Amino acid sequence: MFRRLYRSPEDHPRLSESERADILANRVVEDSSPTATSGPLPYGTLLSMPQTWGIVIGKALTDPVWFFITDWLAIYLVSRGFALEDSLLAFWVPFVAADLGNFAGGGASSALIRRGWRVISARQAVIVTGTLMMLLLIPAIYVTRLPAIAACLAVATFGYAALSTMILNLPADIYPPTSVASVSGMSGTAAGIGTIVATFITGYVADRYSFEPLLIGGSLIPLVAMVALLMLVRERESATRS
Repeated sequence: MFRRLYRSPEDHPRLSESERADILANRVVEDSSPTATSGPLPYGTLLSMPQTWGIVIGKALTDPVWFFITDWLAIYLVSRGFALEDSLLAFWVPFVAADLGNFAGGGASSALIRRGWRVISARQAVIVTGTLMMLLLIPAIYVTRLPAIAACLAVATFGYAALSTMILNLPADIYPPTSVASVSGMSGTAAGIGTIVATFITGYVADRYSFEPLLIGGSLIPLVAMVALLMLVRERESATRS
């Protein structure tokens, strides 16, 4: 399907002439840059840049929350006294909300950029909003009706998806094209390790205590990720100087 639908910018039928000119102009600038001919930046150089750590920390501390919801939702609802056959609403609503969050995050940041915001500032605005929406995991502890629980989880997954889309975009916003995959790979690895650790912690805490500390942690830990992304990630000019 990809090979059938893909078109290069030169002949893509859905690109306006202004979009085509902008893409091709930026491609020329990137291809003529020193980094384009010297290959990807060494991992040591990437790890010495604060932007890399901001992206890695942000991904490592937010992805486990998503996998907590996807992997443990059924067990959590049973622990709250809901029969699985009566809980279909709570299963599909958070996932649809996450799908919408992916589009909304990208759309919101693009709208801000069109209004004159700097690219990283627009991304960070969506990151802050999405992180605050993830705080709705805490009210899910205290509401008792299934629709209310589903609504809290839906807001949280919508926010996660929006901020996750921004984190996935940041490497392309900041680094030269030859190093985007390296940074994305490091952040994905960190997310995988974080999710593995979080899975063991979830089982331990749920067995010995309850899901309440996990939902509170799932709301508050992304705040640490947000601070890292705000403090460490800077515009492309700063990354170039680094």
